[in-house]
Amino acid sequence: MSLSKTDKIKVELRGHTALVTIDNPAANTWDVESLPALRDLVGELNNNQDIYALVLTGAGEKFFSAGADLKLFADGDPKTADEMARYFGEAFEALADFRGVSIAAVNGFAMGGGLEVALACDIRIAEEQAQMALPEAKVGLLPCAGGTQRLSWLVGEGWAKRIILCGERINATTAERIGLVEEVVGKGEALNKAMALAEQAGEQSPSSIGRCKRLIHSARDKAISDGLQGERELFVELFSTQDQREGVNAFLEKRKPQWKNS
Repeated sequence: MSLSKTDKIKVELRGHTALVTIDNPAANTWDVESLPALRDLVGELNNNQDIYALVLTGAGEKFFSAGADLKLFADGDPKTADEMARYFGEAFEALADFRGVSIAAVNGFAMGGGLEVALACDIRIAEEQAQMALPEAKVGLLPCAGGTQRLSWLVGEGWAKRIILCGERINATTAERIGLVEEVVGKGEALNKAMALAEQAGEQSPSSIGRCKRLIHSARDKAISDGLQGERELFVELFSTQDQREGVNAFLEKRKPQWKNS
């Protein structure tokens, strides 16, 4: 029996490592099926004492993950927004709290929720062609799955503002320079490097690793816990604005949005 409740999240156990693949063509987007499945999968892996590490990657060669499927937000329904914000929060916070070592093998575009799931991992390995961004404000939304909190913690406030407020897309070289990823490798090499790191982590005591991780996270988690809740609340609040519906529909219609600032 598969540990994953959906084909959009595939899992393969390799020794003490769980290889988890986002597989939702064409851009490995997140939806109401895949997010709860990721949350539940992490819970199952936490209960498996033989699993010491988790490696997360995207299916195919172009996308790690392009984030949420924006078609879900085209009608501006706040109930859908609230549901998706909750699913994102539950899934990515479960991943962040995984008791072992989690490593993102970023093998392509990591946009919006695709970058946020990588931010929820302990370590990020990016291939040289990878591109990363949090472009939510370009479509009248905001990062609601840890982006404003975890990105700032990793790269500092200035770069977080460039990426979030100015909509700057960064390449793998810049990501490594500012501390967003720990290493850049050649095309097609991220998964092997991530699996090797997972094996390296597996040589250490998993009991020690779990406790060390909790201590490393302790100061950060206290600082961002309120912010994570605030992200979800303000994301839903945007669905009372004209700009939210205009931004999403302009993107889907491939035109420039006409902002009203209301």
